[in-house]
Amino acid sequence: MAVGARGREATSQESVEPAAGTVRASVGRIVLMSLVGLGVGAAAALAAIAFVDALVWLNDALLVSAYARVQYEGQALLLGAATLLVPAFGGLLVGLIVTRLIAEKRGLGPPDAILVAQTRQPAPSLKSGLASTLAALLSLGCGASVGQYGPLVYLGTLIGGLVGGLERHVRDLRAIAIACGVAAAIATAFNAPIAGLVFAHEVILRHYSLRAFAPVAVAAATGHVMANVVFERPALFLVEFGGVAHGHEFVLFAVQGVLSAFLAAGFMALILAAGRLAGRLPLPAALRPALAGLVLGAVALQVPEVLGIGKETLRFATIDGAFTMPELALLVAAKIAVTALCVGFGFVGGVFSPALLIGILAGALFGLGVAEFVPVAQSGMVPYAICGMMAMTSPVIGAPLTTILIVFELTRNYDLTIAAMVAVVFSNLVAYRVFGRSLFDVQLRNRRFDLSFGRDKAILGHRPVQAYMTDDFVALAPDDTVDALRRRLKAVGRAEAVLVDATGRYGGLVALHAAMDQPGETPLSTLARTGGVVFDEETTLWEAMTRMRDFIGEAVPLVGADGRLLGVVPEGAVIGGYMEAVHDLRREENAAA
Repeated sequence: MAVGARGREATSQESVEPAAGTVRASVGRIVLMSLVGLGVGAAAALAAIAFVDALVWLNDALLVSAYARVQYEGQALLLGAATLLVPAFGGLLVGLIVTRLIAEKRGLGPPDAILVAQTRQPAPSLKSGLASTLAALLSLGCGASVGQYGPLVYLGTLIGGLVGGLERHVRDLRAIAIACGVAAAIATAFNAPIAGLVFAHEVILRHYSLRAFAPVAVAAATGHVMANVVFERPALFLVEFGGVAHGHEFVLFAVQGVLSAFLAAGFMALILAAGRLAGRLPLPAALRPALAGLVLGAVALQVPEVLGIGKETLRFATIDGAFTMPELALLVAAKIAVTALCVGFGFVGGVFSPALLIGILAGALFGLGVAEFVPVAQSGMVPYAICGMMAMTSPVIGAPLTTILIVFELTRNYDLTIAAMVAVVFSNLVAYRVFGRSLFDVQLRNRRFDLSFGRDKAILGHRPVQAYMTDDFVALAPDDTVDALRRRLKAVGRAEAVLVDATGRYGGLVALHAAMDQPGETPLSTLARTGGVVFDEETTLWEAMTRMRDFIGEAVPLVGADGRLLGVVPEGAVIGGYMEAVHDLRREENAAA
């Protein structure tokens, strides 16, 4: 009896110890992830504040801001020269930075943040990230019609990526740390911590696991505290609105959402078209931003509101009587055109800020049009301006929840949030059918990372099947005989051989069953099967799974662009790689701690 009791006690103790170890490990991970959220959030918030303050200083010093331009109204020659030459000279500096300091030869932004968070491939170098941030600061500082939030998103990505090097201790840490940086940057820039939290999950991570949610929430809250408590940053804009007074206006908000969807789709298509046009021009890449800056300056001589991110114009758009309908129409058209030109021709910056400005101006135009031509009562211009702003922006960045929450956090007005929600829902439904989920997703699709059918397909479609290649196969020459085939295959217990000539070029497959009834001296070249499944260096794991649906055999040859055999990919390795990738995704999306 005593022995049995001691045995049961020992067994019980053994079962408790692993459980205690698991609890300690979970507590350690929770503490570590909280510290990551706090540290990355504070660093990203400070970087975002420094970026915005440097931008404001440059805008004032280079006579880009409305405040600075008012100070020099009496010096028309100086103001005109600065308007024309500052964007052009700034574009030249930006072009030199992009072509000489950034390895990717382009500005880095939200698509790169998404790609780094979603895949295991190496992120752009620290040098490229810092150079891109500098190029974005110069672009915005000299008045280019690009946005500040895209560079801030990548700045948060850059900071989070530095912490991601500790991923060997905590799985998925790099993606979570990047999301923390992005959430803090957005929360700081908009004074909207909930929107920052949701943006990081909605746009960057594309899932809502508890493991990621807690540190990202800490980072967003930290950014908000830094912006509001420590530095007391002003709100983006202040709106006074008493509420939607008439039920029929929600129908107008829905119509406005549909119209905004077509405006957003046209805006995104024009940006992509401008990029293609820039690529076809017989002009060095370093000079393209300078050309765009010169055109921007010429337009700004007549319409100075197109310069920069236009915060002053954004705030005036909600004031009754600030603009007439022709002025609003001109501003919308001009801002769309110069933004497409600046982004497409190589200025570094985002599209979030221009979309906000275009949307609020178009919304104000819609509100004035309703008041002028539709014989129904309305609640003023404010709800139409805000609905237009968010219905335009949401399809561009692919974040409907984020844009709705931005309205609520900025205005604290429930009626205005519901109105914006109606416009955003209809805008996203239509824009998705007309263009796609967002400009970022289309840009990633052009880089062969397609998220339109979900994360599974995108990640599998980005993993090269070459990673599963092996050199464990039977190779014979085309002029070898059936007897040689039988001896080699019997010796290693295989049923198939690969034909490779003296130069290493692939010549087909020969299966043992196809040679059973053939004379022993028959050359293998007469039995080679060349029309089956063959992979190349560009084949992805998703493509491999699709193409192997009807495959019969041991392994698929992988052939280089010059026709030389690089190796073979066993069928089991492809299936194993697929299952491993899917398992990793499910574990990441459902991890709790």
